[in-house]
Amino acid sequence: MKLYEKLADEITEAVRRGVFAAGERIASVRQASQQHGVSIKTVLHAYALLESRGIVESRPQSGYFVRDAAARALAPAPAAPRAGRKSAPPPVPATVDVSRLVLSTLRSIRAHDAVPFGSPYPDPSLFPWRRINQYANAIARRHASWNLIDDLPPGNPELIRQIARRYAENGLPVDPDEIVITLGATEAINLSLQAVAKPGDTVVVESPTYYAMLHAIERLGMRAIEVATHPVDGIDIDALAKVIARQKIAACMVMPNFQNPLGFCMSDERKRQLVELLAAHEIPAIENDVYQELYFGDARPSTLKTFDTQGLVLHCASFSKSLTASYRIGWALPGRYRAQVEKLKFLNTLTTPSVPQVAVADYLRQDGYDRHLRHLRRVYRQQASIMSALVLRFFPVGTRVSTPRGGYVLWVELPVAIDSMRLYQLALERGITVGPGMMFSTRNDFRHFVRLNYSYPWTAQAEAALKTLGELATAMAGTEPR
Repeated sequence: MKLYEKLADEITEAVRRGVFAAGERIASVRQASQQHGVSIKTVLHAYALLESRGIVESRPQSGYFVRDAAARALAPAPAAPRAGRKSAPPPVPATVDVSRLVLSTLRSIRAHDAVPFGSPYPDPSLFPWRRINQYANAIARRHASWNLIDDLPPGNPELIRQIARRYAENGLPVDPDEIVITLGATEAINLSLQAVAKPGDTVVVESPTYYAMLHAIERLGMRAIEVATHPVDGIDIDALAKVIARQKIAACMVMPNFQNPLGFCMSDERKRQLVELLAAHEIPAIENDVYQELYFGDARPSTLKTFDTQGLVLHCASFSKSLTASYRIGWALPGRYRAQVEKLKFLNTLTTPSVPQVAVADYLRQDGYDRHLRHLRRVYRQQASIMSALVLRFFPVGTRVSTPRGGYVLWVELPVAIDSMRLYQLALERGITVGPGMMFSTRNDFRHFVRLNYSYPWTAQAEAALKTLGELATAMAGTEPR
């Protein structure tokens, strides 16, 4: 099959699934060329083929639109039954306990006027929350009493369609029927883990890893096994293979794109290798892709889901890090475990509030999400560069920093003499917060690491706080200032 035929078939399938509705504009020729990594000539051939098939029509000065008749003719058939969960491995002792440290750290970050280098949340002032609130208020006025039944799992149909459309426009066609709306990515991760494992099971995580992964494992009474993770290449696949050969693994939880706290993005080849290794042993992969839109490169990276052919990848994401954190709208693409995740969603929280779902869907359909994202990425990229340079300037000799390829956090390795918990306490006394490395592991491997948030405005106060932090670290290291 030629490239243009493949592209035309993908768009036809998206129309069939309802991702692109009747009368709706599809991507421009230039956008499609960038999104799918093909030439403009290829896109023109594909669109001409779609016109000849009666799927789309060209409108002068406006672009290409889905024809009403085509949308009706290609209306999706009822979803086929999905496979249930696989049998879980035998139980092993559970050993995870980082929640107390994380809770106390998050409480300190909320302190009045504290410099939020330790915050896990992005700067909300960069988000179009006023515009989204306007949509929410208008919806609330139109519907004095919302019918809860409308948005029972899997969630609001229009929001689901908009999410599926976003994936399709970024080169990953997904089945809208697979999407389950959740209360943020955290619920998506918890439901996914609950769907594939049970108390006592062993779950592989990266090391260091985002503490929400450890929380999910702890809450469900499971055991975490940490696998060394490279700051550029990601999880050590050879080491993971040895762990799998040695014991029964119920699931593998990873963040292949802009991992928190390291900030790396795994290459396509390594993502493929990871998916193939896990598939060979029938091990589900829970993919946290919450930073998927915050890339610093030219295009959104691939996902583990891209390479999944057996439905073993449970892909989790949300709008909390890219659009609005206050509404906590997330979702899961759980593959073969979709029915189980939907059931667990209903049993755990019944539904996700309707008005926020519709408000976000309205914003995605009518406003400039891509324009907002371009601005957000530019700000994060600039502030990552500023913070990296100033950390190396102010902090003691021997300090090293990560090179984030997306997201909004910087991982800092301090000289081994520095205890990051002590640094955290000293900094807090001065109204400065940091994320101590101990939050990102069940072991003591990252005692001399800290995570810093660079999403907030770079002001004279922020620079002074970073300089103070560097002076504290230098004194603890027992070295002379740079």
